[in-house]
Amino acid sequence: MQKILNYINGELIAPQSDKWLDNYNPATGKVYSLIPDSDSADVEAAYTAAKAAFPEWSTLSKDKRSAYLLKIAALIEQHLDRLALAESMDNGKPLKLAKTVDIPRAASNFHFYGTAILHYASHAHSMEDTAINYTLRQPVGVAGCISPWNLPLYLFSWKVAPALAAGCTVVAKPSEVTPMTAYLLSEICIEAGLPKGVFNIVHGLGGKVGSAIVSHKDIPLISFTGGTATGKHIAGIAAPMFKKLSLELGGKNPNIIFADCDYEKMLATTLQSSFANQGQICLCGSRIFIERPLYEKFKTDFVSRVKALKVGAPQEEGTKVGAVVSQPHQEKILSYIELAKQEGGTVLTGGNKVILEGDYAGGYYIDPTVIEGLDFNCRTNQEEIFGPVVTLTPFDTEEEVLKMANSTTYGLASIVWTEHLTRAHRMANQIHAGIVWINCWLLRDLRTPFGGVKASGVGREGGFEALDFFTEPKNVCVKLK
Repeated sequence: MQKILNYINGELIAPQSDKWLDNYNPATGKVYSLIPDSDSADVEAAYTAAKAAFPEWSTLSKDKRSAYLLKIAALIEQHLDRLALAESMDNGKPLKLAKTVDIPRAASNFHFYGTAILHYASHAHSMEDTAINYTLRQPVGVAGCISPWNLPLYLFSWKVAPALAAGCTVVAKPSEVTPMTAYLLSEICIEAGLPKGVFNIVHGLGGKVGSAIVSHKDIPLISFTGGTATGKHIAGIAAPMFKKLSLELGGKNPNIIFADCDYEKMLATTLQSSFANQGQICLCGSRIFIERPLYEKFKTDFVSRVKALKVGAPQEEGTKVGAVVSQPHQEKILSYIELAKQEGGTVLTGGNKVILEGDYAGGYYIDPTVIEGLDFNCRTNQEEIFGPVVTLTPFDTEEEVLKMANSTTYGLASIVWTEHLTRAHRMANQIHAGIVWINCWLLRDLRTPFGGVKASGVGREGGFEALDFFTEPKNVCVKLK
């Protein structure tokens, strides 16, 4: 059975404890590889390598750092098929999704920051003929990067690429639930000739590896994507140590549909924004609010299309909904569906565990689920489920839907469907979220800031904001006379 290895100081090595964790294929429910059960000793080895590599990497010319990142991007593209198959097997998502979204985006992340660093500029401020001030942007040091399981290589690269571009060295922990493509990335980094110690990957459990990274006294910066409860825990450790923090956390995003929308475009996109990646995207619109004149038509048409979605093995042609990531996560999602029934909701379609045939009988599948009849402030509508479950709620006025949309503790993303120009701008101004998509979903320009408000996070990723995060500004004042 294949053993995934840590990537420390440019080499692929076993954990010092020689202990291993099972890695399950969500499509079959069977163990198909082993993961290092690393601990603080492995993190310390990774930190030591990163610290030793930092002086040379941080002073390497931007052109040369750029060249390494662009080579990694090209190799990801070259290994697209292998990476996509690995992502599909490890995560349970349809192979087509991994091949058209996840892996191309990972390559784009490295390519974007490989070029962005060449155009990254600082400010100068003249005090007329008295003095001139200029700002240096210097890499912080060894960066701790911790990424989630839902978009494994996509979000792993979203952290690592800007850190490396900025001149930081990295100790990174991918999710222990989906470690395979991070392991393959380490092979790509070796193939690209990335200098030893610049980038280190330590696999293992959050309570061991993640905790050791976050609490390490000499790692001054933490970038984390994951659940809000874990983010709160990390902040409690890191904040008293005065570490820089970027926390991209959960979401309970509203999808607001007005009666004057482009109906067919909205319907097709809402199907995607509800159930892409089995609803396991922090940006999915899980609370759908429909203006009352359109409600019954939308409900009928939407439910009909949801019923037509094929739940199947991730590598099977035509599969639209694959396996959710793990058995515990499957059980969590099903428990929320039961909660919705107890709260008075009506399941219009789905709501059940799906059992496939043959080798896939033990996989973790759930029918895409649509629920109506719930209060906007019930637990089902307030808590992040992170699965193929959406709720439908009618509304009459802008004021009413804004109250419902803004009622959760989250504020990551939102969607508004309307052809009314001033209404679109009015809604965008009043929704409490870091992202507002108008008449679209998941349309991303990598130059723009990404992140949420309230319990959805602290800080912003993307664009030059990420390069700002991985650097510290230093003002230099030169008196002219």
